[in-house]
Amino acid sequence: MKSFAAKASARAAGGAVRVFLLLAGLFWLLPTVGLLLSSLRSPSDIAASGWWEVFAAPARLTTENYASLLANDTITDSLLSTVLITVPATLLVLLIGSLAGYAFAWLEFPGRDWWFLGVVALLVVPVQVALVPVSKLFGAVGLFETTLGVVLFHTAFGLPFAIFLLRNFFAEIPRELLEAARLDGAGEIRLFTRVVLPLGGAAIASLGIFQFLWVWNDMLIALIFADSQSPPITVALQQQVRQFGNNVDVLAPGAFVSMVVPLVVFFAFQRQFASGVMAGAVK
Repeated sequence: MKSFAAKASARAAGGAVRVFLLLAGLFWLLPTVGLLLSSLRSPSDIAASGWWEVFAAPARLTTENYASLLANDTITDSLLSTVLITVPATLLVLLIGSLAGYAFAWLEFPGRDWWFLGVVALLVVPVQVALVPVSKLFGAVGLFETTLGVVLFHTAFGLPFAIFLLRNFFAEIPRELLEAARLDGAGEIRLFTRVVLPLGGAAIASLGIFQFLWVWNDMLIALIFADSQSPPITVALQQQVRQFGNNVDVLAPGAFVSMVVPLVVFFAFQRQFASGVMAGAVK
């Protein structure tokens, strides 16, 4: 049996770890809190002092910046463009990745292992390598500076990781369970929708979060391939900085809205994200 001193030491160590993690979390959220408070201050207050001064005069907080944000057609249109890019790019990766992951895990077809090795090899291909050739291709087929072109680019580069993750997860489903479903008369489509998808919910949810965060926060691909007249929020904010360097009453709330959406998505599904990624990678 452990002595009282050993138990006390273990509890103290556990408490210290929790305190450290709490402090690390608060430190990580500090820029977000600062941005939120800055978005609630007037431009003159932002220019005169730092955001921490708000605690000395909380009555000076105002929501006028958000009213200015809603009145800015460039920012509101960019938010809509971001949604129109992020949602389809996420759903397409989930759909195609799930189907391909199931095929690589449980279907027999010629060259299956070699095809999967090719998918794994694509994981190490950087996005920058494809910018010039894809730009030429999109220009030739009329997809350059279109929402569809950005969606297709994100989908193509999101699929290798999606297939790798879901294939590893689906491969751990007991073979006996699938064989029993087949004996009951289930075809491949029914087997996929009624057995595989429910069991792979954690991995699919984690993949959806990962893809959503990547596409929403992207700036490089959006800057090159998106419509310059209706860019995503990341590009729109960058243009505001370049054109109106003192337009902080729009920049601060716009940046906070752009940041808070992926934060809400991540914190709402962080358990599925962690469990799905670990299960797919380790198994």
